[in-house]
Amino acid sequence: IAQLFGVYLYAQAFVIAFKLPNLFRDLVGEGATNAAIIPVLGEYLAKDKKAEFWELCNILLNLLLVILAVITVFGIIFSPVLVRLIAPGFNEDTVKFATTVRLNRLIFPYILLIGLTAYSMGILNSLRHFTIPAFAPCLLNISIIACALIWGEGVKGLALGVLIGGVLQLAIQIPMLYKKGFRFKFTNKFKHPAISKIGRLMFPRLFSSAIYQLNNFMDSIFGSLAFIVGEGAVAALYFSYRLIQFPLGIFGNSLAQAILPTLSLQVINPQDHQKFKDTLVFGLRSILFIMIPASFGFMVLSKLIIATLFGGGKFNAYSIEITSGALFFYSIGLFAYGATRILQCGFFALKDTVTPTLVSALALGINIFLNVMLMYPMKLKGLALATSVSGIVSFFILFYIIDKRIGGINKRRLMVFVAKVILASAGMAAVCWWVLRVNPLVSTHIIIRIFNLVLPIFCGMIAYIIFALLLGIEQARSLLRFKK
Repeated sequence: IAQLFGVYLYAQAFVIAFKLPNLFRDLVGEGATNAAIIPVLGEYLAKDKKAEFWELCNILLNLLLVILAVITVFGIIFSPVLVRLIAPGFNEDTVKFATTVRLNRLIFPYILLIGLTAYSMGILNSLRHFTIPAFAPCLLNISIIACALIWGEGVKGLALGVLIGGVLQLAIQIPMLYKKGFRFKFTNKFKHPAISKIGRLMFPRLFSSAIYQLNNFMDSIFGSLAFIVGEGAVAALYFSYRLIQFPLGIFGNSLAQAILPTLSLQVINPQDHQKFKDTLVFGLRSILFIMIPASFGFMVLSKLIIATLFGGGKFNAYSIEITSGALFFYSIGLFAYGATRILQCGFFALKDTVTPTLVSALALGINIFLNVMLMYPMKLKGLALATSVSGIVSFFILFYIIDKRIGGINKRRLMVFVAKVILASAGMAAVCWWVLRVNPLVSTHIIIRIFNLVLPIFCGMIAYIIFALLLGIEQARSLLRFKK
């Protein structure tokens, strides 16, 4: 996609058009499911009320269908208004604005598909089935890439890829749902004792999700101001942020989805209070063990990664330069993005959706302030840095609050662990940098380009494991035992 469109008109139009469905997906799909639905469904499973569990699942599905259908219709009708709100810089370019509106209208039905997909994932996660929900998002990327290649440089191929990907993500969930015992039935009965409880948990989370998405949209809003941050900033920020989302999606989201049902069950039984703390700390240590070296790796290899993955076609030297700069500064906050998701699971399990909401609101204010301060001297790099700083602040505030809430986490032990991981990551980064310097192969051939990227990554991973073992990091030893 990057090679077909670079960071120019069609790429920017797609980024903005695709952001709008993603906003509502988080509001009524993944965010609401994780915060409100999974903990309540977990209570019914813990009490062995399977019949009531499936009845509640069916009522919620029918309710969700109505909500998503209404949002989809309104989104299609009011697309011009929505585009003006989140990309004010597009108003001056009539072609860019019209293209974005047309593409947004084509993509908007994806909300219905991804909302149902997210809900299906929530049910399967409640039943402790994680494989298919973890794999499903890959189908969207595959579909978008395939359709972009088939239809070439037209925007309709991108829109069709999104819709086909949405259908595939939903379709792959259905057989397992039926195998577990789900049977869909249309109903106009929306009354159930659990609905009000879910509503009380969900509305603060909806507000929190809206704030989180606004935080994310700040990059698009400020990035659309090409006369300040430069042409192509919207697409460059999107491509780099998508790369950051890769480790977050594979490890951060998967780990968060896996531990939330466990935390929700441990909260119910007072005797499991220590287990709750142990599970939360395990989640933090696991995600930091992965995300801190990923941060270092992205920073050291940012230009090589962008040039190898996206370089060529319309993705020229200018595109590589601005996108790699954004990737570097986004990488600074990668550890915080992942760790925050684990901490949020702790709050959700405690049925506290208000605290993450307030912290998200504070992070939004910090992000807006830093965007205004940094976009003039640093251009789009300042926007990426503002996102990282606000994410780091959000993580530390949430950690402080939950530490007080659950009776104290062994902070000294956790700090020693983090220090060791940083040392191992720094050693890994040095190895990656050295391999880049001594590698004599220079070529535009795709095989050589891929080899030149894989070589420092592979050497860095080996170095990280060795340094981690030498420093006595338990996760590294566990990894070796698992391989054996």
